[in-house]
Amino acid sequence: MSGKGEISSSEKNKIGYIEFYHPAHNSLPGNLLSELENAIDAQSKDQNLSITVIKSRGDRTFCAGASFTELASIENIEDGKKFFMGFANVINAIRRSSNIVIMLVQGKTVGGGVGLASAADYCLATKYASIRLSELAVGIGPFVIGPAVERKLGNSAFTKMSLTPDVWQTADWAKQQGIYHECFDSNEEMQTFLSGFTETLSSYNPAALEKLKRVFWEGTEHWDELLSKRAAISGELVLTKASKDAINSFLQS
Repeated sequence: MSGKGEISSSEKNKIGYIEFYHPAHNSLPGNLLSELENAIDAQSKDQNLSITVIKSRGDRTFCAGASFTELASIENIEDGKKFFMGFANVINAIRRSSNIVIMLVQGKTVGGGVGLASAADYCLATKYASIRLSELAVGIGPFVIGPAVERKLGNSAFTKMSLTPDVWQTADWAKQQGIYHECFDSNEEMQTFLSGFTETLSSYNPAALEKLKRVFWEGTEHWDELLSKRAAISGELVLTKASKDAINSFLQS
């Protein structure tokens, strides 16, 4: 629990649910990222569960990415790397989970939020769930989330998003490119589909689902090391004058 946000977990009928919330458009400061990682790990270890559903609270914003207040306060490379390891740790928790992880994206998502959506095994979205990789606009780049995003989008679309940090891509585009598996006209329609989908999915052999999960993620066994290296790159860049000026300008806007 955070004074300015929270992570909640529950389970029902062999399905685990995790919800995150922060009043700043569901941005995720370091403490909430750590709690989210722990919640994913806990559900992975629960032998009664074979599915984890992750969502955020609210109607129109899924996740505004990292906390810019924390970003502005970084003063050295060590703290910088630690900050960017937050999203790295959550992505790796999803990757190593024994559960099939389903993500619900009900609205706009930026930066790290796109990384979360990309890391899901199956991602449901509404037509309001446009996406943007804003990192370059604040002097860094989508280094930590890059492997997860590129794994779904492919190199060409990942390049397009990375180099156009001010451009929103539509939910339909994200579905065509492979981040979203399903796209709905409303949150209610998405929830209805989720109910039927998870009921069917949870009826399958849990051992088969876990084996499939490992197949889905083949070739990513090195991501603990890779994302750590990427976090170090971002940790260096965020200390540059160009990045600090851009972040301060954003906070003052």
